Amino acid sequence: MDEKVKISVQNLNFFYGQVQALKNVSLEIMANHVTALIGPSGCGKTTFLRCLNRMNDIVVGARTEGKILMDGYDIYGAEVDVVQVRRRVGMVFQKSNPFPKTIFDNVAYGLKINGNHSRSELAARVERSLKDAALWNEVADRLQNSAMDLSGGQQQRLCIARALAVEPEVILMDEPASALDPIATQKVEELIQELKKKYTIVIVTHNMQQAARVSDVTGFFYLGELIEVDRTEKIFTKPKMKRTEDYVTGRFG
Repeated sequence: MDEKVKISVQNLNFFYGQVQALKNVSLEIMANHVTALIGPSGCGKTTFLRCLNRMNDIVVGARTEGKILMDGYDIYGAEVDVVQVRRRVGMVFQKSNPFPKTIFDNVAYGLKINGNHSRSELAARVERSLKDAALWNEVADRLQNSAMDLSGGQQQRLCIARALAVEPEVILMDEPASALDPIATQKVEELIQELKKKYTIVIVTHNMQQAARVSDVTGFFYLGELIEVDRTEKIFTKPKMKRTEDYVTGRFG
């Protein structure tokens, strides 16, 4: 597997007003790998994830220090177009959030607001995104039905298809399977394995078995600090830091 750095995070500090949520985080995220972020609730995992596509910009009083380089460009640079950053870095949230529109219009939404595509072009991109999200075979004959009629697991894969439609390079996933039953969870996990062939994926998960199953690299966050990051099998079998070991063996957290 080609070991190319896609995102380089350097000395990242993040503040909500006076409260420091991330402390001096440095991490290299490899292209076409799945990087899982684990740690107890409130330890900074989601805040870190949202720094990677500048979603925290919309939080009043939020402040970021340090650098996040994507392909060598600082995404917090003065001349950077935030909309462009979010197009390159897609996001899938914990709770599936389909729009109250048709299945087709959900997937086509980002394409429609981002440019002029012919109807046939839209149809081709929607089909490809649904296929990439492993949903096409289940919905191909009902694209004009409401997305709200889909099951929870299908809605989450629809949200993944919506993120894929604008052709991002990186996909951020915040607890993408936490609201799903085991069968739907398995489908999402299999999908993640398939997607990493084309995309760089960063996933926040509370489920350590899930991190062990889907990721190549795991980072352990605790109280806003990245305590340790390594190949996933090392984090779960031979971590260097005692705090990591205590967490992955269930002694705390």
